[in-house]
Amino acid sequence: MFRLMNSAGVYCVAMNTTQQILHSVFGYESFREPQNAIIDTVIAGGDALVLMPTGGGKSLCYQIPALARPGCGIVISPLIALMQDQVSAMRQLGVRASYLNSTLDADEAREVERTLLSGELDLLYIAPERLTQSRCLALLEQASIALFAIDEAHCVSQWGHDFRADYLQLTLLHERFPTIPRIALTATADERTRAEIIMRLDLGQARQFISGFDRPNIRYRIALKTNPRPQLLRFLQDEHEKDAGIVYCLSRKKTEDISLWLQQQGFNALPYHAGLPSALRADHQARFLREEGVIIVATIAFGMGIDKPDVRFVAHLDMPKTVESYYQETGRAGRDGEPADAWMIYGLQDVI
Repeated sequence: MFRLMNSAGVYCVAMNTTQQILHSVFGYESFREPQNAIIDTVIAGGDALVLMPTGGGKSLCYQIPALARPGCGIVISPLIALMQDQVSAMRQLGVRASYLNSTLDADEAREVERTLLSGELDLLYIAPERLTQSRCLALLEQASIALFAIDEAHCVSQWGHDFRADYLQLTLLHERFPTIPRIALTATADERTRAEIIMRLDLGQARQFISGFDRPNIRYRIALKTNPRPQLLRFLQDEHEKDAGIVYCLSRKKTEDISLWLQQQGFNALPYHAGLPSALRADHQARFLREEGVIIVATIAFGMGIDKPDVRFVAHLDMPKTVESYYQETGRAGRDGEPADAWMIYGLQDVI
């Protein structure tokens, strides 16, 4: 059984069949393959490794089991802004969700801990660096836990640019909580990276769900870089004048230069890179997620876990360093299933 908050703010009890949860909480009529099999595996107490395209519905694969199983689902997420957005979205659906990260003061963190221990949470998002602290582990050992979901599991791989050292310690979940099912999820993992995820997270017995990468609603176009700014301007003015989108550049300075230039051309463009103050980065990301028609001009620091359904284009002014990076970055377009563009220009300097 799980509890949902109705429009009057009163919790009501609903049956815990996956189909009922899918419809009554998330508003969908049917699962996409292989969501149903993944969900059944985790509900039954099994571990799962899920490789599914960006926009393929990975989150449902742990959200529904967390609601169907007794206890609270613990989600390990690498980005604070992403946690906040996901918790906000869950609460709007009536799901009892919260997070533990560095943005909370001591009193706020204690209140979240109290709600966890009293059984008042369905989902709790935790940063990996906090989860591995002894205080947090002691807290989890006192709580009723439905599952552990390791989001963006490719962060455990030292081969990729998204590597997070804290992810290397997550094998402790199997050591400290051997009876709690774990689900590791990513949209970006070649065979070598999958093997590293399995090894480092101790998922040797996990059932693997490897979905295809095809995103038929995204139109891919690549052209020679002759005059980048006019080429980008023509693309935006002709096809995406009022649309939300992402423009990727390889350097921090270029993101700032291009965003300023786009503002001068009448576009609502904002820069994003790791060198900006954290508060400014968070503000720009929040505006992109919540406002219409915002263009983010960014380095690869932007995008992991971004869940904005109506991104109509992803443009690259420089060639990404790997095919995996290109796939992950372009996969942020068209998550609502509507047509979207992946547009890239490249020059000789990109391939030498």
